[in-house]
Amino acid sequence: MTATPATPSSAAHLPATSPSSRSDGHRDGRPDRRPDRRLPEGLPADLSASVAVFLIALPLSLGIALATGAPLQAGLVAAVAGGIVAGRLGGAPLLVSGAATGLTVVTAELIQRYGWRTTCAITVLAGCCQLGLAFLRTARSALMVSPAVVHGMLAGIGVTIALAQLHIVLGGTPQSSALANVRGLPAQFADLHPAALGVSVLTLVVLLGWPRLPGRTGRALRRVPAALAAVAAATAVAALAGLSLPRVDLPSWHSHALPELPEGPVLGIVAAVLTVTLVGSVESLLSAVATDKLIATGRGRDNRPPRADLDRELRGQGAANIVSGALGGLPVAGGAVRSGANVRAGAVSHRAAILHGLWIMLAAGLLVPVLDLIPLASLAALVMVVGVQMVSATHVRTVTRHREILVYLTTIASVVLGGVLEGVAIGIAVAVAVALHRLARTRITLEELNGVHRVWARGQLTFLAVPRLSRVLNQIPYDAQAVIELDGSFMDHAAFETLQDWRDSHVAHGGSVEVTGRAGSRTPESGRADGGGPAQRGAHHCCRPWTPWKNHCDHRATGREEDRTPPGPPTAVTAAEPRRRGAGQLASGIIAFQRDTAPHVRDELARLAREGQRPSQLFLTCADSRLVTSMITASGPGDLFTVRNVGNLVPPPGAEATDDSVAAAIEYAVDVLQVDSITVCGHSGCGAMQALLNSHPEAPMTPLRRWLRHGLPSLERMHSRHHPWARIAGRLPADAVEQLCLTNVVQQLEHLRAHESVARRLAEGTLELHGMYFHVGEAQAYLLSEGDDFFDCRIFDSVGGHA
Repeated sequence: MTATPATPSSAAHLPATSPSSRSDGHRDGRPDRRPDRRLPEGLPADLSASVAVFLIALPLSLGIALATGAPLQAGLVAAVAGGIVAGRLGGAPLLVSGAATGLTVVTAELIQRYGWRTTCAITVLAGCCQLGLAFLRTARSALMVSPAVVHGMLAGIGVTIALAQLHIVLGGTPQSSALANVRGLPAQFADLHPAALGVSVLTLVVLLGWPRLPGRTGRALRRVPAALAAVAAATAVAALAGLSLPRVDLPSWHSHALPELPEGPVLGIVAAVLTVTLVGSVESLLSAVATDKLIATGRGRDNRPPRADLDRELRGQGAANIVSGALGGLPVAGGAVRSGANVRAGAVSHRAAILHGLWIMLAAGLLVPVLDLIPLASLAALVMVVGVQMVSATHVRTVTRHREILVYLTTIASVVLGGVLEGVAIGIAVAVAVALHRLARTRITLEELNGVHRVWARGQLTFLAVPRLSRVLNQIPYDAQAVIELDGSFMDHAAFETLQDWRDSHVAHGGSVEVTGRAGSRTPESGRADGGGPAQRGAHHCCRPWTPWKNHCDHRATGREEDRTPPGPPTAVTAAEPRRRGAGQLASGIIAFQRDTAPHVRDELARLAREGQRPSQLFLTCADSRLVTSMITASGPGDLFTVRNVGNLVPPPGAEATDDSVAAAIEYAVDVLQVDSITVCGHSGCGAMQALLNSHPEAPMTPLRRWLRHGLPSLERMHSRHHPWARIAGRLPADAVEQLCLTNVVQQLEHLRAHESVARRLAEGTLELHGMYFHVGEAQAYLLSEGDDFFDCRIFDSVGGHA
């Protein structure tokens, strides 16, 4: 949300306008009654994108209708309803809906079982169910299904589509199931139809080779969608050669079939409605999320439409399905192919989807003679490629990396062999079983070294692991020294009680117990190493072994007996204790890194050692220990060239008592490393800014005070009436310290521009400057709008977009 400056005097700094240049409808002081003929903002871009999407959606809609066995007009009706209705009412501005690719197999089964008119009624009922789910605001719940199951479902549907269309490509007729299509392939290969095969091969060659056309001519030709070019080329060759082939047959709209009351078993109809609702909703919502990600990665902040409202999008999909089914169309869903083309074509709003629906409606009424020339084999080849592309290599790598390949393959096989609903149900069951297996899989080992019995528990300690844990603990002698290392992220009550009871008993019999986490630091539940009794169960719990990092706790303030200063006069041992504790933390941290992190980053660090660093960004921030740059920027080795100092200050060139270390880092990053951007990051509660506000002129000059003199321009800027106050997320700063922290980021960006190397790269247009503010207490980052004195808040969620 963008906020405006809050100072009363800001109006005085607006640029003056002459009477002849006023844009408020007046000219020379007199009203200008001429109508404003300017086009709506973004309409030219939407118009151009709508034509590109129309050229892709037209053959694709006919091909999907062919694959389902529905009347070919049904694909056009679905495209019109998806474009106009879902485009107008949906919540994803650049999502383009039409005939649902993911429902191809389901729709084909419904047509075979219940007939076309009943299938239309099922589509209407599914749309009503989607409206109900949207009213209950369950759109986000649809994304709860494991991605491995969703990707497996889409891949299984793609395999089924490809097998069926392969028969048409070869000149035959597809069978009723995937297995039947596989069994029929040998006979189909033995009875090839050269004309159909030739047209199909030509379609595939053009479709796959079109994006790779070289040279300037190829770049110009690539503006025509590959799908349109492939179908047009095949149609032209078939027409000029006079080939006798089955072609598109669009009968008169007067004989177009409309829905009727569902006929068939009630449970079967209900199952069909739920299947269409589930698959169509998941496909649409995933496409909306994928479109948001595509926009975020391909466009700047100033050129992005609002993020998708998934509940509203589900309402739009429900309304589109009701309209499509009522008019005799296929089920509707958002499509990744059409939406991706819409984004790449430069669309900026929902107008592009609506216009594409209007073009298809005009084509369905005016271009019927042209559409009737398209060979069915060409459409089948196009849809077959779409089906193959649904088996994404990227998804395979992702599920393999997350060890969910079993779920993925099981879902594919189940969808191909049993159907979509059965496949999804089996996939979810396997995903749950895998999750339970991981939860229950815990490695517990015992090792004796120099009289110390060490127990390692790797994994989650739940009630399922209690028998093994108890068996291993009982192997330790009563009076032995024991160390229990917990290497997991979860411990349930049963495991905790088992471990606690054993520890109490072991210490009572004269033994000693130390319970540690992954980094080797003691936990609050640990007993004293000297066997002096159990730790209290109500001890301080801020440093459990499953916390990501532990040095945020001041152990001197906890209830741990070993960290308390013993009573009596201070001794040399007591004075040295903090140093030993710091060294112990450092050593345990190094051990944890070598054991847990180094194996994962060793290859990447070896590559960086060979190739050298190539960071894309210079990140200049405060030395405050609460700012973990890699955490708040999700960066890793080689990503950031980081400079930290007290107050994230950038001394301007030629300043009195300048510090060349920052200037040297800037010059090295800009001229040698050739970074693309520089970010100055301030933070809340900055001690340097507090010191600036509380400074006294008569105070003695120290190194810290000399350094903070570079922050005086920020203090002057904050008190100046010539600069508007900074705002944060639409509100004024909470206090003067926060105001100075924000103003300091703006001022340091100005200091950056004064450096010769930065100014040169900015003039060349090869460098960007960014301001950032991190609120420590809220764990929230704010980005400074370029050239302004206010902050825009960007909140990022788990899906990857900003809210």
